[in-house]
Amino acid sequence: MPELAELWDAVQRLRVGTGGVVWIEGEPGIGKSSLVAAAAHVGRELGCQVSEGVADQLAHPPLLGVLLDCLEIRPRSTDPHRARIAEFLTDRRSVLDLADAGHAAAAVDMVVALVDELCTAGPMMLLVDDVQWADDASIDVCRRLASVAAYLPLLLVLSYRPGTHRSTARRLRDIAVRRDVVRVPLGPLAPESVRDLLAALVGVPPGGGLVRLAAQAVGNPLFLRELVESLVREDLLDIGAQAEVRDSVVGVVPRSLAAALEGRLSSVPAGTVELMRTAALLGGEFAVTELAALLGRPAIDFSADLQEAVTAGILVEAGPRMRFRHPLLRQALYDGVPAALRAALHLDVARALESTSVEPQRVAQHLLASGVVGDRWARRWLAEAGPVLAGWAPHLAAELLRREVDHDPGDEDVRVGLCMNLARVLIDGGEHEEAAQRVRQTLGLVVDPDDRGQLHWMLARALFSGGHNTAAVAHLHRALARADLPDAWRARLLASLAMFQRAGSGDLAAADATARDALRMAAVAGDAFATAYALTGLWASHSVRRQHRLALRSAEGAIEALGFVADHVDLRAFALHGRIFSLQNLSRWTDAEAALREARDFLRAANRMDDTTAGVTAAVLLFWLGRWDDALAELDAVAQDTSTSTYRGLRDGGPGRLWHGVSALIAGHRGERVRAAAHLRAGFDRPVVTVADRENLDFLLVARSLAAEQDGDLRMALDHLGALLDRRPGEMTLTHQWLPRFVRLALAVDDRSAAEAGVHACLAEAAAEQVPARAAASADRCRGLRSGDPATIRSAVAHYRASGVPVELAGTLEDLAVVLAERGDTAQARVALHEASDLYGGFGATWDIRRAEARLRSRGVRRGVRGTRANRSGHGWAALTPTERKVAMLVAAGRSTSDIAQNLFLTRRTTQTHISRILAKLGMRSRVEIAGAALREGLGGVVDR
Repeated sequence: MPELAELWDAVQRLRVGTGGVVWIEGEPGIGKSSLVAAAAHVGRELGCQVSEGVADQLAHPPLLGVLLDCLEIRPRSTDPHRARIAEFLTDRRSVLDLADAGHAAAAVDMVVALVDELCTAGPMMLLVDDVQWADDASIDVCRRLASVAAYLPLLLVLSYRPGTHRSTARRLRDIAVRRDVVRVPLGPLAPESVRDLLAALVGVPPGGGLVRLAAQAVGNPLFLRELVESLVREDLLDIGAQAEVRDSVVGVVPRSLAAALEGRLSSVPAGTVELMRTAALLGGEFAVTELAALLGRPAIDFSADLQEAVTAGILVEAGPRMRFRHPLLRQALYDGVPAALRAALHLDVARALESTSVEPQRVAQHLLASGVVGDRWARRWLAEAGPVLAGWAPHLAAELLRREVDHDPGDEDVRVGLCMNLARVLIDGGEHEEAAQRVRQTLGLVVDPDDRGQLHWMLARALFSGGHNTAAVAHLHRALARADLPDAWRARLLASLAMFQRAGSGDLAAADATARDALRMAAVAGDAFATAYALTGLWASHSVRRQHRLALRSAEGAIEALGFVADHVDLRAFALHGRIFSLQNLSRWTDAEAALREARDFLRAANRMDDTTAGVTAAVLLFWLGRWDDALAELDAVAQDTSTSTYRGLRDGGPGRLWHGVSALIAGHRGERVRAAAHLRAGFDRPVVTVADRENLDFLLVARSLAAEQDGDLRMALDHLGALLDRRPGEMTLTHQWLPRFVRLALAVDDRSAAEAGVHACLAEAAAEQVPARAAASADRCRGLRSGDPATIRSAVAHYRASGVPVELAGTLEDLAVVLAERGDTAQARVALHEASDLYGGFGATWDIRRAEARLRSRGVRRGVRGTRANRSGHGWAALTPTERKVAMLVAAGRSTSDIAQNLFLTRRTTQTHISRILAKLGMRSRVEIAGAALREGLGGVVDR
């Protein structure tokens, strides 16, 4: 069988350390599950770790449900890692939505990390049958693992049935269309194979009538098996030299698989069938305790019927749970219950499950299936469990909450709670227009002042995130005018207003005054969140004014106000990233790196190990430090994240623009013009509405200018940069870091007025700095270019050399070489050119080397034979960056991806990106090969972080 041969080959590759993905696809009953089972058997026979599971056919499957079963993640697991994940998933704390929105993503990260850890112990097979029924988080895990399986000793085997929900199918197709995936399509059996299967089932060759009847199964093995079993069971086959159906069979044998499956139950005691019908309400898999709770009987009372179901092949054991042998068998039983009775029973199931303290998703699934609206118990449960349910299953929560809110009002207190939960879910899901509408409706019903304060907060956030900043500000003013607003909410609304005033319209004076009012009110209320939020607003204002010492003090004050607990994760992350930004502006690059490590330690402790925005922050820092390969590794890791890059409620969309901008600029400097163009298209394909949108465009603008320069259109390159000079009120954009480039281009096209404008803009930035730092050095460079004074440029060189920022140092040395050459000092010009070129070569800036040589050649200076070229090796150990060498050493030491990430202060995804690149550069396919090659190279010892 060719399909088995492909699986055998994949498992054999796994044994030597090379993983991969096998995608099995076909209709129900075609043999997917049998092939998955065969793969698992082969894996066990060859000594691999094997974890397998079957996704359940539910409208809203539980969060990570199939993978929890597959990987045996239980609260009482003896493995601390599994127990920690189970504890995290069963935590029912109801926390502020700003801090809770990332829990599902954190759970995904934890499961991926567990698989990574298991792979360090030996080759592993992870098999998921019927993956089309898996929840979104489980699919995210599969997508993440599919992208790295080839670099781990991991074989991911997924079976898929076409025809599922469009969005699920689209996300799964991301896996199926990968070039490195082994696809195993299963189609109908050929006529000769159908005859062979019939013969194997009845023991003799099939007759013509049986073959014609079997044609109704359209080559489906399960259909054929059920058909033959029903014929044998009801004595409708004459078996002699061949097997033939009796004449009376036509019209008697069931024509649908569901009917055939019902026929399978004819020999099972009636009590067992009824028990199975009840169990079918619980899903494809269930715990005996859940069935006992639903029946209101101890398990001992129905244990005989359960055993009978196992003997009859209706149920099979699934660890501590029971599972229907085939989903369609369960469907046949389920469909046998009248629809009206099913609805009532699903409500009973929901009540029973709630009493057993299962996760709220399970209860919610049965509430949805019941179709019952307005039930007092259901509304009370949904009001209480809504915040937790929203964190784990937002789509399910929204559907249930909408249904209840739009029904009969009922108890007003309960209705208010439902409305607030619905608005929170809609905001987190990006449904800002509906969220605003729901909050407005609820505000007229609310009596409690705290609830009213929270609703005002939610409405402002929905309006701002939906692009209606003016409306958000106006609403906050109206809310703050109310006399019954509690102090804590007044402080939070003031802090939010300050943020919107600056980020939306750039009204810096108003934002400052509002933030200080928020600080005073927060002190009165003793509210740490409001204090920290107000301080981040002041951090932004100070940064705009280039008061970087004050900005740093504000960011650190916000961090201190929040303390060391994991609450308010997004706000604390925002403050930590602000601290990194301020340290860069003060030219404290070493401290900025330390601050990045601190931020990552916090995010790891908060189960946000692969925070998207942290990756963008790291990439910007690494760009200026000349560690472009590391920056790209961070950005590639960000690209794996399916969530939007945003600080919820604080600043939307900015990280996404920076992601494309930094990627495009590095690609442009390296001469990778196609890649740069793709990022430019994606980066500019977003509307620019607010000041916050503009202040994240600078890398994109510079990358577009560089592309024009490479086309030879220096005037267009200058015009693209000209947008940076038009810094709007309240805009934070650090124009000084790009102005030397602007002045250089202006002089190249002989536009002295533009050059003067660039110099004056840079001098203004420098004058605003509390202490001379980056802007002061940029101003020296600009003045030196304009006047042709090498001494002024040397001052900038000295600053960049002392602070350790090679990208700006290289550009300034190039400018110095040009000025020296124009003065006739060719010897010193050549020295500066050599150093600049060596630095450019270090981070792969091949375009900059060509440009620098062309500028100097036109002035009579050539690098000569002493000059080194940026011929960076593309393959072998010499091609590895310093970070990649450290990662390779830790891989060779048998460390897991999570361990390596923690050791080197990286995210897991960034670490995996480094491993992928190491394998590509070394021409290898597995970690095992890296370890062997590292030993041969003599690499070892302690890795210096």
